[in-house]
Amino acid sequence: MQFGGNKWGVAGSLLVGVSGSWLGGCLFWGWLRAHPVLHLPVEAIASPLAFVGLATRWRVGAGFYLSCLLGTAFTDLVMVLTGVMHSWPAVVSASLDTAPLILHETAQALLNPQSILLVLIAAGLIGLLAHLMKERATLNSTSGSTWLVASAALFTTLWIDGLFLLTALVEPKLSGLI
Repeated sequence: MQFGGNKWGVAGSLLVGVSGSWLGGCLFWGWLRAHPVLHLPVEAIASPLAFVGLATRWRVGAGFYLSCLLGTAFTDLVMVLTGVMHSWPAVVSASLDTAPLILHETAQALLNPQSILLVLIAAGLIGLLAHLMKERATLNSTSGSTWLVASAALFTTLWIDGLFLLTALVEPKLSGLI
């Protein structure tokens, strides 16, 4: 940080946050993907460090990681509430020939009024939280960049989950789950 100034410190902090998120993702998707109940706990592997990091120079990365984890929690909760979670092991354990069909059928099961309402409520809550984080960024000059990064990371959950759902409906072979 002494060499490059604050911009390198923020970039380094963000890189640490991204690394924590990737670590949890690699552990889960690499070895435990057929066990959806372990998704959030494994993705949360770096959360103790992230909570401590909020009070240090690593707060931007910690904010990024914790917001990504919050987005994952929303996604998993909606998957449980809509009944999609029970299909998860079948999708990720299926052969490359049958997985797209299972994924497409699972995505189509979401096309009912109750599931659509739950998805829209969750999307609205994520959008509202991201907006509140962004507003907080403008009010707080000390931790403004942390709130701004956290807002962007949480809002990105909507794009990623939306793309997963769209590809599962339109062309399941392109989905990242297979």
